[in-house]
Amino acid sequence: MSKRCTFYIVRHGESEGNVQKIIQGHVDLPLTEKGVRQAAERSATLKHLKFADAFSSDLFRAKHTAEVIAADHALTVKTTELLREQNFGKYNGISFERYLTELHDLLEYRESLSENGRMQFRIADDAESYQEMIERLLQFFRPAALAYPGKNVLVVSHGGLMRLLLVYLGWAEHGELPPGAVTNAGLIVLQSDGIEFWVEHVDGVVKDNGWKE
Repeated sequence: MSKRCTFYIVRHGESEGNVQKIIQGHVDLPLTEKGVRQAAERSATLKHLKFADAFSSDLFRAKHTAEVIAADHALTVKTTELLREQNFGKYNGISFERYLTELHDLLEYRESLSENGRMQFRIADDAESYQEMIERLLQFFRPAALAYPGKNVLVVSHGGLMRLLLVYLGWAEHGELPPGAVTNAGLIVLQSDGIEFWVEHVDGVVKDNGWKE
């Protein structure tokens, strides 16, 4: 049997924040009716699998999505802050339009930085850097991979985290996965032995879909 754990990482379904076009970050908003349907549709594509466990971000939009999928496998969802969306600090909850307008120069400056500089950059003193996001994500995936060798694990998280993970693992370049690139209920199938990671499959991830920061 393979010693690799296979993670099925799903983005939450459409939320009220998605409809309102806001920077959700840590703002805790529910799924829409469409979002619940999207979770059920994703669940149908995973129904043939046997999951050893189910985890999600503790934010409600992710937890509800995970519960819809986990119900088909008689699993109880375990939540963790490690799978939360990026913390935008004082910008949590503002509109995309305001975010892109007010932070235009700052975001352009971030894009001009080296890869390391961009990873360390914060848009606000109380916001989270990309580097901090990756570090907490790996704090979840590495121990989980060791705990479930050769097994399938369901993980429900957020678009920003999933985009960053794909870039970090070399599946795409930074500029190829702007906001919105991972669609609601999009999927990444990721294998890990606890040290290395392999992107096996993606569904609902669109490279360079026209968003500009």
